[in-house]
Amino acid sequence: MDDLDRMYRRLVQNIRAGFPDLLTRPFEVAELYTTLIPYRHNRRELELDTNQDYELALLRLLSGERGYLIGDAQMQGDLRAEIESPNPDLSKFRAYATTMVSLAPDGARPVDAPVVRRPGSGGTAAIPQPASPARAAMADRPTLGVPDLPQTASRAQPSGMAGAPAPSASAPPVAAVPPIPPVPVVSPVAAPTATLSATGQRSIVASGSCRYCGGELPEGRNITFCPHCGQNLTVHNCPACGTELDVSWKFCTTCGRAAG
Repeated sequence: MDDLDRMYRRLVQNIRAGFPDLLTRPFEVAELYTTLIPYRHNRRELELDTNQDYELALLRLLSGERGYLIGDAQMQGDLRAEIESPNPDLSKFRAYATTMVSLAPDGARPVDAPVVRRPGSGGTAAIPQPASPARAAMADRPTLGVPDLPQTASRAQPSGMAGAPAPSASAPPVAAVPPIPPVPVVSPVAAPTATLSATGQRSIVASGSCRYCGGELPEGRNITFCPHCGQNLTVHNCPACGTELDVSWKFCTTCGRAAG
């Protein structure tokens, strides 16, 4: 399992826990890095050390690699070409912030199942899980039966017991093997559906122009995203290590450098 597999696994887990409706309907690219799998809230599960590693994995996910996400063909083609370039722009996906993407039709499969390529196709399939050790042991156990008894010559009866019948030889009783009780299936409890407004998203009082596109912001209003380009205005990246920081933070939480 590499960075791309871990990012897809974490995305499905977060969607199931907080936004189950997104398993079957499209969502914007910007929701991936602002709400569904933002770096600062998922870096431990993603096992990514830097923001650059996170952006590269997200670029691969949005490019359609391994068929995890379905999106605009032109966007995915542009992102694949960017990845293959000698000096790729890892933030290229931000240019498609309002483009719609969705999980592949098999995105609801168990995320704990290993994922492999189907031979001769670009899709993926889950490896079937082996049977439990107890059931495998039962399948390998030989069938129990009554052993054949060797034929022996009749013995002479002692005097006084000529008329007594000879004791008949019989096999010892075979103990019945109790069946293995079925494993109870526990139905998953559906998590309550959350909304984007209930995820603790911060906001700022708008003033001046957007630092991404230069568009004029609605003066004095509480906003989170730029109304012109859709970028998240409540965070910015550390100039040294790229860690995502709140706009009110003065120093980086990763390397300690002044946020600037």
